[in-house]
Amino acid sequence: MFTRRHLLATAVAAPAILRFGIGTAHAATTLKISHQFPGGTIDKGDFRDRLCRMFAAEVSKRSNGDIAAEIYPNSSLIKTNAQFSAMRKGALDISLYPMPYAGGELPETNIGLMPGLVTTYDQGMRWKKEPVGKALSDFLADKGIILLTWVWQAGGVASRSKPIVAPEDAKGMKVRGGSREMDMVLQTAGASVLSVPSNEIYAAMQTGACDAGITSSTSLISFRLEEVAKSLTSGAGASYWFMLEPLMMSKAIFDKLPKNQQDILVAVGQELEAFGRKGAQDDDVEVAKVYEKAGAKVSALDAATVGKWRDIARDTAWKDYGAKTATAANLLKLASDVAA
Repeated sequence: MFTRRHLLATAVAAPAILRFGIGTAHAATTLKISHQFPGGTIDKGDFRDRLCRMFAAEVSKRSNGDIAAEIYPNSSLIKTNAQFSAMRKGALDISLYPMPYAGGELPETNIGLMPGLVTTYDQGMRWKKEPVGKALSDFLADKGIILLTWVWQAGGVASRSKPIVAPEDAKGMKVRGGSREMDMVLQTAGASVLSVPSNEIYAAMQTGACDAGITSSTSLISFRLEEVAKSLTSGAGASYWFMLEPLMMSKAIFDKLPKNQQDILVAVGQELEAFGRKGAQDDDVEVAKVYEKAGAKVSALDAATVGKWRDIARDTAWKDYGAKTATAANLLKLASDVAA
């Protein structure tokens, strides 16, 4: 397990073996890890980048250098939306990837951001051990993807003008929702929608192409949206927006590795789930401080307001998703069985 002493020791050793990730001089297997988020160090910066660096350092340590990894933040290796397809084809090894970004390719993956379906971290993390987790993992494996680390993130709303708290607040605004299903809910509430990855929200809000962006607390911080926002709706206390952003791996690459290396990747990935959850929850609290310091008005969601968003979602997005494919219908049913 990842203790504080363990992580500090790894961080001390890291400069000697890290390039963007782990040095490759003595490595038999070199894995490329790509993500869209800002780069940092193993102990500072966006927790999603840190998770990738901790993963790289630990798999190198446990494999005695037989597995190396290079980290490519900021979509510097492969453009954001292309990463999922690249993994399926074996052209990219690993990515920490927002699952619903793959919805255009595999609509079933939009279960990872179904408005109002997951409303707490406990509920989301229970998926892994419930039938919905097995069904989702099996489906992705059949499509060429292995889930290594389950990471859920609550989200909030950054707005250039008035806050968006209740559904009626979105009327007449141009909003980035994050998934097809979230867009359906926003449109029902009277908003127009913009489909861009989270690393493009800043530019869209800066130019006025987007009035508000819904994204994870961590992205609200890391992409500096407080610089272009006057209002924040925090998801720290309650949220209808929970995104599944796992560390995932190409099954084609995974299957080529010897069993002992596969076991290391799976074990390290699983052990990092606690770090991922803490990072997400810490940012749920930190985001309000960042926006208040920047002079933005901060509003909170409560259970009753989340219920309003869920009611819209159940009548629109949930029904639409469940009608897509038999797999989607089964995933929705199984996920609905996991209590909040």
